[in-house]
Amino acid sequence: MHKLSPKQEQRKIRDREEVISLTQKLVQIPSVYRPGTKNGNEEKVALFVADYLEKLGIKAHIEYVEEGRPNVIGIVDSGKPGKILLFEGHTDVVTEGDPEAWDAPPFAAVIKEGRMYGRGTNDTKGNLACMITAVHSILRDNESFTGKILLCIPCDEEGMMIGIKDFIKRGWAKGVDAAIICEPEENQLCISQKGAMRVIVRTYGKMAHGAMPLSGVNPNTRMAKVICELDRYEQLEKERLGCHPELGWPSVTPTILQAPVKGDPQINVVPNECMTTLDIRTVPGQDHETIKRDIQSILDYLKQADHDFKASFEVIEDRPWTETSRTEPVVKSLAFAYKEVTGKEPVYNGVPGATDGTFLHLEGIPIVTTGAGDREVPHQINEYVDLDELAETTEIYRQAALHFLNK
Repeated sequence: MHKLSPKQEQRKIRDREEVISLTQKLVQIPSVYRPGTKNGNEEKVALFVADYLEKLGIKAHIEYVEEGRPNVIGIVDSGKPGKILLFEGHTDVVTEGDPEAWDAPPFAAVIKEGRMYGRGTNDTKGNLACMITAVHSILRDNESFTGKILLCIPCDEEGMMIGIKDFIKRGWAKGVDAAIICEPEENQLCISQKGAMRVIVRTYGKMAHGAMPLSGVNPNTRMAKVICELDRYEQLEKERLGCHPELGWPSVTPTILQAPVKGDPQINVVPNECMTTLDIRTVPGQDHETIKRDIQSILDYLKQADHDFKASFEVIEDRPWTETSRTEPVVKSLAFAYKEVTGKEPVYNGVPGATDGTFLHLEGIPIVTTGAGDREVPHQINEYVDLDELAETTEIYRQAALHFLNK
């Protein structure tokens, strides 16, 4: 890490103050998606961000994906031919849960002992503030660069990711050379991420009196066999693939178990249907189409041993795993920036869950996920981010952008 000049020290102080202030303002605008609650969705914070960008001299586009759920796209054009670098940070946050369980109101953005507390401080309004502040810093200092910086600020990352899907559908991802996904990763450079499949499995039976179960067909015992076979399948995949150095183990996790699927349950009634949901997380070496065939093979196998067995499955979301080579220019630029800012070698890692970057990767865009915030803190009560880390991330984003666009 080089000794900072007086001008650089002033910039560091200036950008730190701005990113903390902006993070606080963003967190204080609740943006938990609550269907039917207009003021509780992303619209208010998205309009604030669009107005903020316009005041910085950054052209902002507002595009509604659904009612009350807009994306914001900011464009910074150097006026010179060159590459396009995309920064992505979403506006939605998960539920705060019971506000009484928090030490401070979840949307107050209270600062205490070098940390800011509140829903979204960590995931990911702090990093949204970092990317905006980094670009503003470049503009304020009249830094020379080529090409364009695209600020992608979508809704619904925490749900079905309709925001980034709409962003891509409208053509914004075309021509983008690389993307920095701004998520809480302790400024580690995450160059891989797990894939995700969300699956609904149903077993079908025949209603009967609990005292006379043989007059019916119990879908619950059939579902128990399905779950046991899926557990065995998970173990086989672990043995086949081993533990990925960045992402860990693949997994097949039943999450919801419900019977009957419709109507009220009753202890003395055999239901006519049972449903479970699977949260499948995949690693490099797994093919999602093969997994679908394997699930069907399990159902076919159970059918052979039980003529009353009837089941189906449906994939409602499919997000592939991603890998980005360390030789990609965006990875090299972030590594350079990290070393310049911290004086240390970067730590490479993987993202245990999917991000909006998953769908940018499908468009052929190299992605790296990095940003401020403890990786274990998202979605927890008393969520927080360290103020020093916000400042550090802002400078990393700033230097990485200039290095990538100018090199």
